[in-house]
Amino acid sequence: MPRVWDVPVHDSTRVRDARVAAEGAAALAGLDRNRTAAAALVATELATNLLKHAKGGQLLIETVPPPVLPTGQEATSVVQIAAIDHGPGMIDVPAALRDGFSTASTLGAGLGACRRIADDFDLHSVPGRGTVALARIGTTRAGGARSRHRAAPPAPVAAAARAGGVNIPFAGAEFSGDAWAWVRSGHRTTLMLADGLGHGPDAARASSAAVEALRRSGHLPPAEVLRYLDAELRPTRGAAVAVAQLDTETGRLTFSGIGNIGARLRTGEGWRPLLSRPGIVGAHRPTTIPEHHATWGADCLLVLHSDGLPSRWTPPADACLASFDPAVIASVTVRDASSSARPVRDDTAVAVLSPVPPDGTP
Repeated sequence: MPRVWDVPVHDSTRVRDARVAAEGAAALAGLDRNRTAAAALVATELATNLLKHAKGGQLLIETVPPPVLPTGQEATSVVQIAAIDHGPGMIDVPAALRDGFSTASTLGAGLGACRRIADDFDLHSVPGRGTVALARIGTTRAGGARSRHRAAPPAPVAAAARAGGVNIPFAGAEFSGDAWAWVRSGHRTTLMLADGLGHGPDAARASSAAVEALRRSGHLPPAEVLRYLDAELRPTRGAAVAVAQLDTETGRLTFSGIGNIGARLRTGEGWRPLLSRPGIVGAHRPTTIPEHHATWGADCLLVLHSDGLPSRWTPPADACLASFDPAVIASVTVRDASSSARPVRDDTAVAVLSPVPPDGTP
């Protein structure tokens, strides 16, 4: 089940909680002692940074698939640490990433250390809106994809897309009833987001069953994937599920969904919604499952989200945001859509599919 550590960082006592959470995620991902220590250090630095520069924020720690799937082998999970705040933001991000830079009378080595230690590191900051810092730590320093802040070795086969997401359990629960996953089968890359009915352990079991079923059905088109998942989820309480598939041979994106999973696609013409059919996968599947098609290009961006996010959220207007790590885009989406006036009543997950930048940096 999708275990997520949601650590609110508003005082120094939570820095230890962040470190312990990172060690727990590292154990779940099967990291060795050195990489576990790296994950704990990154979590500690990012939590400390939230207190010093943003007067608090939120740390999300979980195990996720890598942002670019390897060719011809099953991807191993990595530890993802996302630090999200509504603080003052940064005027000069490159300067903030240099060792020795500080605006808080400290050594200023926090972000620089995170960038060196992590396998992937990316940071998005806007003055007056806040900052999202994201790091991933895998089994080895040589494995996995790299962000803009670390050079990547040449891949044997060029990837057409990368994916990432964040998951926030309702009310700080141990498990989220939402889950996202993606698989690669030949020229088909498939991204799925599932929202188990309700929340809690039973919802988590339903969404986890959808993830496992996707791994066996990624070679099928989206409508067929949903039919397969419907049979596999019958023993569970069911889930809302959306499936988006990119065919690299045709350059076409195909989408199908059942239930209340939101989907927004950005192309050169702007943002448009992709609609799902009413129903519950595993309980009340509609007779017909339509597929929506779109041409996928370098200007495209796909955002899937569960109903923990407001249905009327405003897509990001920042044209440069698509160049960031997809999990950073997901984190910014959650942050900017949140409001203290609107209490969250369910788990919240956002998954993003984006093109690999022209320079090939994952």
